[in-house]
Amino acid sequence: MTYSSKRQYGLTLISILLILGLIAFFVLLTLKIAPIYMNHSKVVNALSAVENMVDVETLSKREILSSLDKRFSMNYVEKVNRDDITITMSDGYVKVDVEYERVEKLIGNLSVLVQFHDFFEVGEQ
Repeated sequence: MTYSSKRQYGLTLISILLILGLIAFFVLLTLKIAPIYMNHSKVVNALSAVENMVDVETLSKREILSSLDKRFSMNYVEKVNRDDITITMSDGYVKVDVEYERVEKLIGNLSVLVQFHDFFEVGEQ
C-alpha cells in the first residue's frame, strides 16, 4: 500500500450537514423567542410609565387598568389581558402585578414556554 504524504483536511458531507442543521435550529429558536421578549419589554415599559405617573396611589383600580390598556394597545402588546393583571390597593399604597406566560410552537410537538412576572409598588403599605 502506498500512503500519500499529504494529509487531507476538511469536513465530510455529514459533518457539514450537522453543523448547518444546528445553525438552522438556533436561528429558528431565535426567530421564535425574540418577538416574545420584545413584547415583554413593551409590557415593562408600560408598567414603568404607569408607575411614574403623578399620584398613582390616588387612582382607582379602573383608572389604572384603563391606563395600562391604553399603553398596551398603543404599543401593540399581545397576549396580555385583564385576567393577567392584579391590582392590590390600600390607603396610599398600590401594587400592580402582571403575570402571564407565552407558549410558542417550534417544530411539530416541540414548544417553548416563557413565563413572566412583573410588578411595581408605590407608596407605603
